[in-house]
Amino acid sequence: MFDTEGLGDPEPGLPHSTLPDPASQISIPEIIRKKRDGVKLQEEEIRTFVQGVTRGTMKDGQIGAMLMAIRLQGMDAKETLALTHEMAASGRVLEWPEGWRGLLVDKHSTGGVGDKVSLPLAPALAACGCKVPMISGRGLGHTGGTLDKLESVPGFKVSQSPEQMKEILETVGCCIVEQSRELVPADKVLYALRDVTATVDSLPLITGSILSKKAAENISALVLDVKFGSAALYPTLESAQLLAQSLVSVGTQLGISSAAVLSRMDEPLGRRVGHSLEVLEALECLDGRGPSDLRELVTTLGGTLLWQCGRAVSVPEGAVCIACSLDDGSARHTFQAMLQAQGVDAATARALCAGSEEQRFQVLGRTRAQEELLVLKDGMGE
Repeated sequence: MFDTEGLGDPEPGLPHSTLPDPASQISIPEIIRKKRDGVKLQEEEIRTFVQGVTRGTMKDGQIGAMLMAIRLQGMDAKETLALTHEMAASGRVLEWPEGWRGLLVDKHSTGGVGDKVSLPLAPALAACGCKVPMISGRGLGHTGGTLDKLESVPGFKVSQSPEQMKEILETVGCCIVEQSRELVPADKVLYALRDVTATVDSLPLITGSILSKKAAENISALVLDVKFGSAALYPTLESAQLLAQSLVSVGTQLGISSAAVLSRMDEPLGRRVGHSLEVLEALECLDGRGPSDLRELVTTLGGTLLWQCGRAVSVPEGAVCIACSLDDGSARHTFQAMLQAQGVDAATARALCAGSEEQRFQVLGRTRAQEELLVLKDGMGE
């Protein structure tokens, strides 16, 4: 079941931060102490923290202490917006041809078990006329990472420069890449430390991490798949709604048309879990087959984005367009082109996208240790 949380009309983007006055140095320990004690931080203090992370002048212990202080004390809406803006401004912002204005879209999921939506969604959107510069992440906590899944395809290169991304978008329409050193370097540091400091579920840190990368992508529209349930970062609908509201509000203030969809994560999405197995299931979806829950989420998120960027008059009409791209093979052809553009040789890409399941297994490999668990009788489990 999916619920649309909200859509914000974009506001003009905030200007990039300026360097602090060297004469007015702000103490990092003092910033940590203030947040530890629940005091609201000023924009210049948040800027000092982010620049310290980016320039390597803060020790890991200080960064970890700050992350924990934010996790325990939280941040209000103004602090969260300032954190996100400063993180986005820590690196390069991508630039695109003027003719792509309004067509640049992306999706982000807060993560779950078996969530392979990005793999069929990006090429489906590209097949429907959008440009999708998707900057994805690796596994965080118990959730799998899109990049880890794609790297199970032999030869796939997640590292692409901004210039290479532009070239792939021109020829294919979509790419799925890791954030380069030039893009949001502050987040790359914080993302890794959140996983080892038990601060993964912090609302302002999640908001800053997700939206700083999307702001750096310089996209027009963003849909956020916010999970709730026993296998999600936020177990209850109410907590997921708070995150969705934060993401939509901050995204809108950064100049991105933002919408959120709330989806359940009480059980794995689809039927396969594990990097190469999820690639196989994504290919089934691109064949117009596969589990109905995966297809429903792909078409819902894609339909929302097509509506946001004006390529459909409604979400249901957009969902039909996405479904057609899955059924007529155009999304699969786009996925094959993306694989080749990102380093996979033509024969391998063709075997994956046009081959049988056995041929696909030959490319991706099978585990050597297999155990089949048989049920005592046919039926449905409760």
